[in-house]
Amino acid sequence: MSLLRVDAVTRRFGGVVAVDGASLNVPKGTITGLIGPNGAGKTTLFAIISGFVTPSAGRVVWKDADITSMKPHQRARQCISRTFQIVQPFAGLTVLENIAIGAYLRHADRSEAMRLAADVAKRVGLAAQGGQQASALTVAGRKRLELARALATEPELLLLDEVLAGLNPSEIRDIIPLIRAIRDDGVTILMIEHVMQAVTNLCEQVTVLAQGRVIASGAPRQICTDPAVVEAYLGRGAAARMQAHA
Repeated sequence: MSLLRVDAVTRRFGGVVAVDGASLNVPKGTITGLIGPNGAGKTTLFAIISGFVTPSAGRVVWKDADITSMKPHQRARQCISRTFQIVQPFAGLTVLENIAIGAYLRHADRSEAMRLAADVAKRVGLAAQGGQQASALTVAGRKRLELARALATEPELLLLDEVLAGLNPSEIRDIIPLIRAIRDDGVTILMIEHVMQAVTNLCEQVTVLAQGRVIASGAPRQICTDPAVVEAYLGRGAAARMQAHA
């Protein structure tokens, strides 16, 4: 079953075409990767899916309903949530208070929101830091906090925008099982990622953007042997490593 579908979406900023007729499909219960070089239009496409940017053409379909004109808060209530590439927690609040901000979407009562925040903090490995100021967290901790705040909205679809960026290899190895566990708990995931280790370990299918256009879509093993993808993004060395792990 297709949970999310993007149909021939285009976004122009003046004379610049950031996304050019891009289409993708996210089946329910999967982890789908969105990869491509810097400036390919990946984050713009995420902004379109989450409602922060309106497409110049095309449509976004959620559970067979056209949501192209919905605002971000309306899509959040439809159970679509996202993280942001640049992590900006509320530094003056505690970790739990930051997570509770997401929980308030569905739980107006503070005690209920804080209870859910504590559950989510435990889920993402931040239980011990719950009472700390968010400003005291490491980069890895802030990444987990960004993930937790999105999870607290109780999404069905989670959009992860480079959640592994800035992490060292050990931290990446630690967070990969967490992302998989979120999917196993029933949350469908669409993730932008440059860490090919994560893409090959997590994703059932991958869509590749280059210059705003989809140039390939398929399983990781198929993608890493596609000449267009190797030329536009991976390079031969990275493609070989990706194929070895696929």
